Amino acid sequence: MIQKMLNKFVGSKYISVLRTWVPNMVGWGTVGGVALVHFTDWRVFLDYVPYVKGKFKNDDE
Repeated sequence: MIQKMLNKFVGSKYISVLRTWVPNMVGWGTVGGVALVHFTDWRVFLDYVPYVKGKFKNDDE
């Protein structure tokens, strides 16, 4: 169903090109996300993980 809608708006040629690029985009997105966490304050991101958030509660006090 989704493929029919995409064919209507985009075209089958561009869908096949997109399918070949999706794994590459996922890989670079993952690398970018890891780099973002690495080069910024990792604790800002880990505060959203429930188990890790409770682990560092007494660190600031």
